[in-house]
Amino acid sequence: MAKDVEVPVATVLVVDDDPQERSDLSEIIASLGYAVETAVDGEDALAKIDARPIAAILTDLRMPRMDGFQLLRALMDRGELTPAIVLTGFDDISHAVSIVHELQAFWFLGKPAQREVLGVLLTRAIEHGNLVKQTEQLQRQLSHQGVLGDLVGSSEPMQRIYALIQRVAPTHASVLITGESGTGKEMIARTVHRLSVRAGAPFVAINCAALPSDLIESELFGHEKGAFTGAINRHPGCFEQAHGGTLFLDEIGEMPLLMQARLLRVLEESSVRRLGGTGEIPVNVRILAATNRAPEVAIERKTLREDLFYRLNVFRIHAPPLRERKDDIPQLARAIVGDLNRKHECDVKSIHNGSLERLMAHSWPGNVRELRNVLEWAVITAHSDAIMPAHLPRTIGVRPLAEPLPANGTGLRFETGRSLEEIEREYISATLKSVNNDRKRAAQLLGVSLRTLYSRLAELKSESPERAATAQQ
Repeated sequence: MAKDVEVPVATVLVVDDDPQERSDLSEIIASLGYAVETAVDGEDALAKIDARPIAAILTDLRMPRMDGFQLLRALMDRGELTPAIVLTGFDDISHAVSIVHELQAFWFLGKPAQREVLGVLLTRAIEHGNLVKQTEQLQRQLSHQGVLGDLVGSSEPMQRIYALIQRVAPTHASVLITGESGTGKEMIARTVHRLSVRAGAPFVAINCAALPSDLIESELFGHEKGAFTGAINRHPGCFEQAHGGTLFLDEIGEMPLLMQARLLRVLEESSVRRLGGTGEIPVNVRILAATNRAPEVAIERKTLREDLFYRLNVFRIHAPPLRERKDDIPQLARAIVGDLNRKHECDVKSIHNGSLERLMAHSWPGNVRELRNVLEWAVITAHSDAIMPAHLPRTIGVRPLAEPLPANGTGLRFETGRSLEEIEREYISATLKSVNNDRKRAAQLLGVSLRTLYSRLAELKSESPERAATAQQ
């Protein structure tokens, strides 16, 4: 007869320097059916958390060595997902509320703790912690299948990016994202935000290269009414808009140097002053920045301040160009087509193998952004059919005429003075020869349907020089 599997009892960690408080709380928690672990301060608590799984933390604020605030800050910096309930006296309630907001503590509880209230809070905190951990596990499983947030791809470069995102997202570290234009740097930033403890707060993105130099200060830091001509209302800047969440600074190397100096001060002091304002406004913002240029080169050319670079480059993620992860193109293309179907109310269900081959053959200088634009053209053109090679722009995945076809060195001649029909006839003939007269494969390479190829072959045969000469006799 099979034995029942024992479900482990959740353990609650009580952190308090007062022995009587620890004893009273431990007794209440044990009566609620939980296992109890105790710690005398924050440092002791961190050691206990490292030693065994903890389902929830109940911590006092005022303690020697490491107090409750410092403990929660350390857990946040480590990316620790265990929910914490802050115990507080009447005089510390406002401080406790700010900790719940700033350090993402689960809740606060006034002293002395009531058994019924503590029981409800612990139940909800542990359920919340389990849900967060299940979500994190699901994200890890999806990343192994080639999907993380809005990012798609199973290639080795993308797997490395997924691992980096999952490592840094739960922390509050600044992240510098590098890579060519169109590689998806903002999507990486949004995924970091979505997997962080700030996911429920705003994500604000600003392109530093797209703003005129006389407007960027107002956009970043805000302005008061009447601060300058046209300032008819008070305007909170991006830092205020992103308070509690994430601010994404795209193309940071394009920001004027004077503005970089002011940005650095804001990052160091965690407060902003609006244009025309007199007071400092505290802001709690995580900074993610991106650039399509090598930061070290920008520093050397004096377009990026070295001290700002070090402040932003706490953790770096590099987005590889699409040409370095072409194995992702089929999966990426299908995901983009699904998104474009919803956008344009189309019903494209598949991508023809010939179309995929042409997508794979293209060099993609514009990266994922170019791929999306090409597929948007194709989805609108195909509407409800499969995306055929003829639905793609003619330049995608087709070698220029000046390049020789592979395999058999056809020696095509494209000098001036020859008719288009003659060149087309020779090109189709060379394509057929390169695929051993496989007309289906030739049609795919030429980007036309098989019926079109047969029709054109018949037309070119009727226009051949031999037939024309015969007709003149």
